[in-house]
Amino acid sequence: MGLKIALTTLNTGRLSLPAICASQAKYCLKIVREWGNERVQWGVPVGKHDAIAQKTAFIAGTAFGLEAMLDVASRLADEKRNDIRIEAALAKLFGSEMGWQVVDEMVQVRGGRGYETAESLKARGEKPIPAEQMLRDMRINRIFEGSTEIMHLLIAREAVDQHLQVAGDIIEPDVALGDKAKTAVQAGGFYAKWLPKLAVGQGTKPTSYTEFGSLGEHLRFAERNCRKLARSTFYGMSRWQGKLEKKQTFLGRIVDIGAELFAIASAVVYAQTLQQEDPANASQYAELAELFCVQSRRRVDRLFHDLWFNDDADNYDAAMKVLDGRYTFFESDIIDPAGEGSSLIE
Repeated sequence: MGLKIALTTLNTGRLSLPAICASQAKYCLKIVREWGNERVQWGVPVGKHDAIAQKTAFIAGTAFGLEAMLDVASRLADEKRNDIRIEAALAKLFGSEMGWQVVDEMVQVRGGRGYETAESLKARGEKPIPAEQMLRDMRINRIFEGSTEIMHLLIAREAVDQHLQVAGDIIEPDVALGDKAKTAVQAGGFYAKWLPKLAVGQGTKPTSYTEFGSLGEHLRFAERNCRKLARSTFYGMSRWQGKLEKKQTFLGRIVDIGAELFAIASAVVYAQTLQQEDPANASQYAELAELFCVQSRRRVDRLFHDLWFNDDADNYDAAMKVLDGRYTFFESDIIDPAGEGSSLIE
């Protein structure tokens, strides 16, 4: 019971971190909007230059997506009847990763002033924006409360758990051949019913989710790609079987796709909620949701492509050579500030 209480507390407490990330992202949006109008370069405000405009749009869309995911996950938690392990984990993972990117881009937009401390800015008579502090503080979010790598593995385990329950004996090397055969028969019956369900769904019907207006298109995209994600997970298990647990980069992409799809659905639902609560700004909420969903969909497409077309194996082999000391000669001309007897740190 103590473990159950601890884990339950972890799930709800974990939502505090994406709350931090969402608020920081919204603050970044304010900073970038103000600086984009104030700072003039080559005769026009920097915010009107395409390079900065692209970053501004990314920050605006991501800030909305992070708050949407937080809102949906928090409402599920407040109902006290939902198992929110996956939602909380996805919110933490997505919030910390995307929040870090947002703050990094904000500092880039601010340029040298983004790297300057708030105290230094204030001393020079400028607005004391703590951009560099935000960058330092946000970095830890990708590590504590479960590092990104651990969160990937934790969520991936949930994704393949049903497959392991159904066909786990088949991929275990120490299971007797007879038991493998029995499991194969049972698994065959399960997948004969399960796989056809992944072919067609609400996402293939143009009339589905019409209650969400033009944003319903993004829910249809999410539904279609949820089924595609399930198929991809199954293909991964079929291809690598017991070795799948070592394909951590593949599993990480599977989880990242799931996080994006959850965020898309959350953005649509959150936009509708806000439109009902604040009808005066209904169109603006729809625009922000549209912005995020379009950006997220592009990332989903790229992640699906990279599942099967990548250089993961080559990178792993190269890393093993590094660990074996094959390239230590390349390090020979550095001065290690942490080396024994070194005074560089002082």
